[in-house]
Amino acid sequence: MVSSPAPAPGSSRAAVEQLLARIESVDPLVNAVCTLHPGALAQADALDREAAAGRVRGPLHGRAVLVKDNIDTHDLPTTAGSLALAAAPPPGRDATLVQRLRDAGVVVLGKTNLSEWANIRDEASTSGWSAYGGLTRNPYALNRSAGGSSSGSGAAVAAGLAPLAVGTETDGSITCPAAFNGCVGIKPTVGTVPTDGVVPISRSQDSPGPMATTVRDAASLLTVLAADGTDYAAHAVPGRLTGKRIGVPRATYWGYSPHADAAAERALALLAAEGATIVDGTDLPAFGDELGEDELLVLLAELRSGVEDYLSSRSGDVPRTLEDVVAFNRAHSATELAHFGQSLFERALAGPREGSREHLAARSRGLAATRDGGIDQVLREHDLDALVTPSYPPASPIDLVNPDWFAGGCTAPSAIAGYPLVTVPTEIAAGLPVAVSFWGTGASEATLIEIAHGYEQARDRSTGPLAAPTFATFV
Repeated sequence: MVSSPAPAPGSSRAAVEQLLARIESVDPLVNAVCTLHPGALAQADALDREAAAGRVRGPLHGRAVLVKDNIDTHDLPTTAGSLALAAAPPPGRDATLVQRLRDAGVVVLGKTNLSEWANIRDEASTSGWSAYGGLTRNPYALNRSAGGSSSGSGAAVAAGLAPLAVGTETDGSITCPAAFNGCVGIKPTVGTVPTDGVVPISRSQDSPGPMATTVRDAASLLTVLAADGTDYAAHAVPGRLTGKRIGVPRATYWGYSPHADAAAERALALLAAEGATIVDGTDLPAFGDELGEDELLVLLAELRSGVEDYLSSRSGDVPRTLEDVVAFNRAHSATELAHFGQSLFERALAGPREGSREHLAARSRGLAATRDGGIDQVLREHDLDALVTPSYPPASPIDLVNPDWFAGGCTAPSAIAGYPLVTVPTEIAAGLPVAVSFWGTGASEATLIEIAHGYEQARDRSTGPLAAPTFATFV
């Protein structure tokens, strides 16, 4: 028997073989990958043949990506973590963003676990758990949350299971797992990356985006996902911090975690040393509870119609309405409702519909508060390029009995406004990653990438890249 020749060093096949071996050895600990692509090596071989023939599709040719399991792939299941979709045939076609990945010569390595239905099912949920994919754990401490809802995408990048991953965010679902797992996450302006073929929560706030180990890699992936003519990676270059004015909105978005605050203060010092002007006292107006109530009303109204539109695209014996999903969960309560319920689904069925007076008024109030009366107002009044805040506290312990609880976070204003966030790890605090997030106005991704890359490079010169996870059992 003649053995196959060894893959050439640097080939896509060699890289994919290494990743598959890494997944086999490490993923049983973190449970980030819910579905592997059986043809991953065949994809890599085909791309290597193209490269050998002089056809290189772009900077990501032959590299591997993991895709969150709420994004349609024609050749792999798409379940949103729910058993209601687990037995269905794969979707009839790729989501547009997945087709863009394939066109760019990226190997689709598989799908990542998520908080079921992107964490919109119940108010007392546990991030990183789904009935289909099980529980994803943080590679820095296996008793700690991987965040959500892009739990598997963040944990996979941190654990070295893939250099690139795609997540989705409605409010915190890229930023939180990026911060908890110590990787870079970019939540683009809503509409920058298309959402067709993505299991929805909200037309107003959903935004797929890249997760990676470096800002430049995340920016390269955003270039492919957005396909808007902008080379975002071209902004991840040295020398772009000089002259940037960065505001520090301390009220609300600082002060909830001594660990996160201390790391963010050191980040400010590095930014200033690189030529940025740090502007304190750039607080957003205080938002009352009514802003969160309006946001939830908008999300639940759009969830109901969005899920029904999505389910109509799927073949096989699947639910067709949100009522059907609720009924399925009740009928399979021993598995689907083992750890928490579906109170948000039930509220969506009982609440206002998309396009109703209540929905439109809540959306209008949210935009007015977070755009002209919030982020844009502060940027304009202080002549700022961006804002910077701690992202989240260090990851909280996993608790499948009690609901998630976080001391604070930075995502709500940008989520409601539909504006971008770029999240970059800062350091390890008490054994766990912490991060900073750079905020901007709509379509300011290029500027935020310049700032984030400049900070990342300054961090690396000062303390080195973030230490790799050791898969500790307890922190």
